[in-house]
Order: sequence, then C-alpha cells, then structure tokens
Amino acid sequence: MQTEYLIAIDEFCVKHDIEVSFINSLQETGLIEITTIDEAEFIHVEQIRQLEKFIRFHYEMDINIEGIETISHLLERVNELQQEIVALKNKVGLYE
Repeated sequence: MQTEYLIAIDEFCVKHDIEVSFINSLQETGLIEITTIDEAEFIHVEQIRQLEKFIRFHYEMDINIEGIETISHLLERVNELQQEIVALKNKVGLYE
C-alpha cells in the first residue's frame, strides 16, 4: 500500500480535536481499518469521509460506538435497497 494514500491517525486526531481511543474503538468494531507501519498507525484516505461522519455522530450528536455501528449498518442496508430498486426499475423498463 502506498503511504501517500495514508493519513497518520495522530495528526488526524490533533487536527480534528478528537481522541485516538475513539478511532481505536471504531477499528475494534470493524467500522474502519487501521494500517500499521513501523509502529505508526494510519487510516486510508478513502475512509476519511466515513470517519468524519462517525466523528459528527459521536461528538456532535453524542451517539455511542454501538449506536454508530447500528446507524452505519442501517445506512448500508438503505443504500443496498436503493440500488436494488434502481435495478428493478431498469428491468421493468425493458419490458415496457
């Protein structure tokens, strides 16, 4: 994995004024992945949007890790269902 696509967790936490333990909790529940290189922990750039959403849930809305996990699962399910609806509409459109 190329390091230019990784962001150091320590720097991210300082910039966003959050605790490293929060990110570790998200990693423990499987909501994000942490990459370790030479004892330094990094998060991939592609996960930043998701991580920032979790930060807002926790720090602005006071939602705990379990609640964030539930919300994340429900949002993924809604997205899957929306994709299924689009696919079904396309299929019906072929028969019209």
